Amino acid sequence: MDIIHLLSDTIANQIAAGEVVQRPASVVKELMENAIDAGASMVKLIIKDSGKTLVQVVDDGKGMSVTDCRMSFERHATSKISKSEDLFAIRTMGFRGEALASIAAVAQVEVKTKREDDELGNLLVIEGSEVKNQEPISTAKGTSIMVKNLFFNVPARRKFLKSNPVEMKHILDEFQRISLANPEVAFEMYHNDTEIYKLPLGKLSKRIVDLFGKSYREQLAACEEDTPYVSISGFVGKPESAKKTRGDQYFFINNRFIKSPYLHHAVTMAFEGTIPERHYPFYVLNIAIDPAHVDINIHPQKTEIKFEDEKAVYSILRSAVRQAIGVYNLTPTIDFESDINFGNLTNRPMPEKAPSAFDKMGSSVSNFENYSKPKTPENQDWRKLYEGLESAANFTKPEETLSMGSKVNEGIENTLKPDSEEVDAVQIHLRYIALQVKSGMLLIDQKAAWERILFEKYEKNLANKSGASQQLLFQKTLNLRPEEFELAMTLKSEIHALGFGFEVFGKSSLVISGIPTETTDEEGSQVLEDLIKESLEHDTDVKLDKTKKLAKTLAKRTASKNLKKMNKKEINVLVNRLFETSMPSYTPDGAKVMNVVTLEKLGELISSSAGF
Repeated sequence: MDIIHLLSDTIANQIAAGEVVQRPASVVKELMENAIDAGASMVKLIIKDSGKTLVQVVDDGKGMSVTDCRMSFERHATSKISKSEDLFAIRTMGFRGEALASIAAVAQVEVKTKREDDELGNLLVIEGSEVKNQEPISTAKGTSIMVKNLFFNVPARRKFLKSNPVEMKHILDEFQRISLANPEVAFEMYHNDTEIYKLPLGKLSKRIVDLFGKSYREQLAACEEDTPYVSISGFVGKPESAKKTRGDQYFFINNRFIKSPYLHHAVTMAFEGTIPERHYPFYVLNIAIDPAHVDINIHPQKTEIKFEDEKAVYSILRSAVRQAIGVYNLTPTIDFESDINFGNLTNRPMPEKAPSAFDKMGSSVSNFENYSKPKTPENQDWRKLYEGLESAANFTKPEETLSMGSKVNEGIENTLKPDSEEVDAVQIHLRYIALQVKSGMLLIDQKAAWERILFEKYEKNLANKSGASQQLLFQKTLNLRPEEFELAMTLKSEIHALGFGFEVFGKSSLVISGIPTETTDEEGSQVLEDLIKESLEHDTDVKLDKTKKLAKTLAKRTASKNLKKMNKKEINVLVNRLFETSMPSYTPDGAKVMNVVTLEKLGELISSSAGF
């Protein structure tokens, strides 16, 4: 008996929807891009319950005929391409002809559309790929598509959706990307009948400020480069505006948002030496290139691309960003002309690493391969004794794999902990504490120690809802993005338990009246902002182990503020508090807190440095 058979169109569409429609944000992306392709000058996005109940996009574009409206929901039906050669000349956002069919397979869809010259428009209702109604109606020019109850007929998919704040974050990400790519189009966004954004058409610089806040107004440096092969336009943030959290980095290829670690590396290399380690610069950059030199037909999401000559794009991009930095006097003068030969892009070899502004020491270096750093004077050789101490906390091992039972804790107590409560310790460069133990010298990473101590304190406070708070003499206002504000409201009780006191002010702002006792007045609002931003960085449900996540984040942020000069009594308190924790040897992330340098190792260091 034959066992191979054709799947029904309904099942085939549901399978295809798995690639195109992953969450409500996927619907937002496809519908808004269709509106842009339709030549809209105004696009309105309406969301309910973070897109789970409703995603509606209304535009004033060219609309569709009765036949086109019905055909648009068939698989592989599109107006964007007609032959294979068109795949290498794509300038529209969509072209696969899969999105609407996939959406209609897993949702209840209602479309109202009308062309400018038509007397009446058209209404189309589809549920689970089945047409329920189609009739002429009176409606405005353009198209309105309502997508209701996403995954209503695929409950297994619906239950895998994340919490409302996480899904809302993804929706806002898509909205921001599309609005940044199209500043000449006006956009509006509403969530649960509340206005989130109302963006008039204008220049890109104004669009950035309207989206991210007035604080960006003084941070932007224009980045422009025009070559025969590729043109770059947009803005980069000044180095002092770099943040500890990712998220404000946007690349566009021909106004299409893409993700490219390779190009991101080009930008970070341009900023090398101007921003602190583990900080991320802001940038919104559009790369205009002949579609024949780039392949976007790799993945249904169309955020991954391939360049015909990616090394040339890398070099031009890095040079353009460095030029922007140099023009605004943000770094020492750099010889940009030697960075790349624009007349021979495809034949120039790619330098493996560009020297930083600090490496150049004020001189012009044109040959990267022959570049070398200044040698350390011989009288500085004693510093080699301290090489390796910085790596004391770099050993990473997931905490979940560490079995720190009673035997291990007992071993720590006997081997590492000083014999008495009073320790004779030395603080080194406000970063490390060195003290004598039975086997030699114990080195403690001061920041890592505070992370462990504060983590356990905050975790206990969250469990008991008993965080200590100090009241601010002058209240501070914290302005948040919409997705950050919604998360703050979801985690309100937990944030209060950590020691923060705040009230809602306006549409998406908080008035902070209290902060944890370990932070200062100046740092309190910044620590809270970092706490909220970092919670949004993870694509997991914020309810999943949120207590541990919040405790870890706040401990890490607060620990970095405790790196100060300590007297003998303060060092004793720190050491004793560390050994009172459940796992003194490791941070909550599994990094090492301490390391023992044995007497034998100390002897070897002394002997080798003395030349014996």
